[in-house]
Amino acid sequence: MPAGNPPPPRARFRTPLSEVLWVRFGLIAIAVAFLALMLALPLAAVFAEAFRRGVEPFLAALVEPDALSAVRLTLFVAAISVPANLLFGLVASWAIAKFQFRGKSFLITLIDLPFSVSPVISGLVYILLFGSYGFIGPWLIANGYQIVFAVPGIVLATIFVTFPFVARQLIPLMEQQGTAEEEAALSLGAGGLRTFWSVTLPNVKWALLYGVLLCNARAMGEFGAVSVVSGHIRGKTNTMPLHVEILYNEYNFVAAFAVATLLALLALVTLVLKSALEWRYGGELAASGRH
Repeated sequence: MPAGNPPPPRARFRTPLSEVLWVRFGLIAIAVAFLALMLALPLAAVFAEAFRRGVEPFLAALVEPDALSAVRLTLFVAAISVPANLLFGLVASWAIAKFQFRGKSFLITLIDLPFSVSPVISGLVYILLFGSYGFIGPWLIANGYQIVFAVPGIVLATIFVTFPFVARQLIPLMEQQGTAEEEAALSLGAGGLRTFWSVTLPNVKWALLYGVLLCNARAMGEFGAVSVVSGHIRGKTNTMPLHVEILYNEYNFVAAFAVATLLALLALVTLVLKSALEWRYGGELAASGRH
């Protein structure tokens, strides 16, 4: 290079974080506006309609016997379906991620089935199986077992639509972690159960908690499958979403939105717990993903 000539200007490489200011603020404004329109505004409308006539009608709608029955049934169904899916998710993900066997891909397809089948269709399947004109329904009814249009049918339908959530959170993480730590534990003399509790489970606890959280939220808010198998019997087979529908169809808007606020609050609690889990276990999840 001849003396006295300035060096060529250094090439500038633009990254997303170095984008011009108006582009960044424009993208943020679009995202905030979309969230406000699609999430915040409907949520505010629910609470505004629930308190439209004051606090007393709002509280009266919540302590009404049918509303309390719907809340109890929703909590009862979630208390059964979530532990059942927790157990299934742990067993299925451990088998799929840690072992090789025939039919493995078919099992994964079955786990994903509720994601691709409409909940209404799954409810109709239970009607065909356990209804009074179904395959085994007449025998069950003759022996005193009522499945559809009763609580057992609601529990079964809820378990079906929610069972992929825990397994689908655990399988990718377990596959990414591999089997090196489990093999090391076994080589040191640990048994299979001890290896699971001491090695496998601590490595996936964040994903497990996250899957349980999503499963519980879906179980409490499920409408389609439960609507088909419940029979809409007031005070007996109505969960909270079904109770909201009945009140709305009867033009009892204040009571309908009052119960809907409980579901909205459950959704907000879910978001708070999700954020707390990500803050608490996010570092462990990232570390385990590098194994």
